[in-house]
Amino acid sequence: MSSSKRLGVGFIGSGFITKFHLQSWQAVRDADVLGLWSPNAAHAAETAAYARSLGVGETRAYRSITEMVADPAIDALWLCGPNHRRVENLEEIVAALESGKGRLLGIACEKPLARNVAEARRCVELIRRAGVLHGYLEDQLFIPSLMKGRMLSWARGASIAGRPYLARAAEEHSGPHMPWFWQGENQGGGVLNDMMCHSVEVVRQLLTDPTKPRASLRPRKITAHIQSLKWSRPEYARLLQETMGAGVDYLKRPSEDFARATIEYEDDAGRPLIGEVTTSWSFVGAGLRLSTELLGPEYSFTYNSLNTGGQLFLSRRITGKAGEDLVEKQNAEQGLMPIIGNEAAEYGYEAENRHFVQCFLAGRQPELGFDAGLEVVELLMTAYMSAEQGRTLEFRPPGLETFVPAVAKGTWKG
Repeated sequence: MSSSKRLGVGFIGSGFITKFHLQSWQAVRDADVLGLWSPNAAHAAETAAYARSLGVGETRAYRSITEMVADPAIDALWLCGPNHRRVENLEEIVAALESGKGRLLGIACEKPLARNVAEARRCVELIRRAGVLHGYLEDQLFIPSLMKGRMLSWARGASIAGRPYLARAAEEHSGPHMPWFWQGENQGGGVLNDMMCHSVEVVRQLLTDPTKPRASLRPRKITAHIQSLKWSRPEYARLLQETMGAGVDYLKRPSEDFARATIEYEDDAGRPLIGEVTTSWSFVGAGLRLSTELLGPEYSFTYNSLNTGGQLFLSRRITGKAGEDLVEKQNAEQGLMPIIGNEAAEYGYEAENRHFVQCFLAGRQPELGFDAGLEVVELLMTAYMSAEQGRTLEFRPPGLETFVPAVAKGTWKG
């Protein structure tokens, strides 16, 4: 364990989400990114070099997770690898700790915690065995506009007119970057498992009294629907396979590209509350769109990530190469386009990482830990069950512990 008051952090994973975290680290104090491991050594070296170029730490690539845990400079790990490697990555960490090869203050894990409830429970079991602090990385809870909107809604609206009763959240874009996201078995499902985890927590946080714990809201019932609206159409299935490779075949093994759910909550006074969540890989617009609403008796709050302060117009005579330099999941390089000035800040990564660094340094267990991640997975799996059965389900339904969605089994046909 390093003796300084700075946190030495190591990353597991070298892909898209890790790079977002690294960008955010430029605004994180009291911590340095010192290590990185990936099963692809070339990618690990490349991403470690990228971290050094950002000035976020003297990041080195390690040959194994165990080697990184054993380095006294590493105090905490950020677990950002693919969903289907989550349990095995965590098992290696815990084995290294239990064998005395190293010590850690904390472990933070990207969303979703796991592909299903059984795997999520295994993650909780492992983190308890490790005896370390733990965090569930849900960046959208730390979006600055949402944090301030929630605070003001409760301070100015709820304090006079009464608590809010309805929250809506949607995350929509044109599809993920890597093949494993599109493969139900590896990812754990489709867009519901990939992205509804964000929206579920956003509506819950907005509806929760800031002076009370997360557990003061109790999920009671869930009604959900899933469908493949775009990517199982023959022309788009062919395009998807050309882009992602032969292992992604949406004519034979589709995953849902649209999902919605209504979650019925109850607060600690027994009052009914509603959360409506929608998510999509079939959205065509400027790029990633996050939209949120909170409604109360005499007030409302709205947020849309594409309603930015800056916009760039490019006429039809400008034909540049495709990219994502204006907004994540960018779909066009012409016309009037929104500019997301600092995506790592606006999507919540900066505030998120500051929060967990501060908790780990202070020896304080974050409220948003692996147990919260487990409950999110339980909600998502209940939503899949509801969609498969075509009915509203009480939370937690029988069979949830062993349930695996048909999408993840490769038996769902849309």
